[in-house]
Amino acid sequence: MEAAIQAMISAFSELAADQAALPLRSRIELPDHAAVALFMPAYLAQSGVLGTKVVSVFPHNPTQYQQPSIYALIALFDSQTGKPLAVLDGTHLTALRTGAVSGAATHYLARPEARVLTVFGAGVQARTQVQAVCAVRDIAEVRVVNRTPERAAQLLELLRADGIAAQVQIAADAATALAGADVVCCATGAPTPLFAAAEVSAGTHINAIGTHTPQHAEVPAATVAQAQVFVDDWDAALAEAGDILCARAAGLIDIRHIRGTLGDLVLGNVQGRTSPTDITLFKSVGIAIQDLAVAGVVLAYAREHEIGVEVPL
Repeated sequence: MEAAIQAMISAFSELAADQAALPLRSRIELPDHAAVALFMPAYLAQSGVLGTKVVSVFPHNPTQYQQPSIYALIALFDSQTGKPLAVLDGTHLTALRTGAVSGAATHYLARPEARVLTVFGAGVQARTQVQAVCAVRDIAEVRVVNRTPERAAQLLELLRADGIAAQVQIAADAATALAGADVVCCATGAPTPLFAAAEVSAGTHINAIGTHTPQHAEVPAATVAQAQVFVDDWDAALAEAGDILCARAAGLIDIRHIRGTLGDLVLGNVQGRTSPTDITLFKSVGIAIQDLAVAGVVLAYAREHEIGVEVPL
C-alpha cells in the first residue's frame, strides 16, 4: 500500500504538470443487467507508462452468480515502440489504487492528529480504504457502517488478518459512527447520501470514492457545500461526480467551489486544509492514470523477481 500511495502521488503530479494524456473514459451501458463497461486509456510521459484499463461493473453478480461485481483488465504497452508489454488482472489493482488515492488525499488533507476512521461499506474497496488511511495516519479506532452485518463482520476479520493495529468495530448507525470521526471513507454504490450533514464533525476529512454516475451521491449536498472540495480530475469530476453535480443542481455550489485537484495539492499549486475545523472532501470517480501507475510498479516488480508468464504474440 505504501508503494501504491507513492505511485499515486507521482502520477497525479504528472497529471497536474501536463505530463499525462487522459481522455474521458468511454461507457457502454448494459441496461438488461443494470451494468456498465468502462474503457479507460492513459499515458504518463515522465513515467513512460502507456496503456488502458477495461472494467465491468455488474452489481447483481454476487447474488445471482456468486461472482464479484467488478472485473477488470489492464494492458500496458511500450511507450517508445507501442509493443504490448503485459496484461494484468485489474480487479485487485482497482481496489488497491482506489485505496491508495484516498491514502494520498488523506495525507494532504486530514488533520495530522487524526485517530478515528469511519468507513461506509464492507466490500473490497472498504478494505483498501482502511489499509491506506492507516498507512498515512496513526489510526487508533476504525468504525464500519454497512447495511449487512455479516459483510461487516467479514471485513473486520480481513482487517485483523491484514495486521491493522487499530481497534475495529461495527457501528450501530451513521450518527454513532460519525461522532468524533476524523476521517470518513465512503465506499459504497449507494444512490443517495449515507448520512445527514449535521452528523459530520468539524475538522473531518471525507474521501468519497464509491459512486461514479452523475445522479448518485454518497455525501449530502449540504456537506459538499460546507467542505473544501478537491477532485481527482476536473473533466472527469464534471462529467461523473454525482456528489458534486447533485450539490450544484441543488443550487448550493458552483464550479468555483472546487478548490483544485489532488495533483494541485501535490505540486503545491493550491492550499489544502486552512483550519483545524475545516471539513475537507476528496471526490474521486477513478481515472486511468491511477491504474496504470500501479500497474507499472507491479510490472517492474514482476520483472525484477521473474514473476509472471511470458506469452509470445
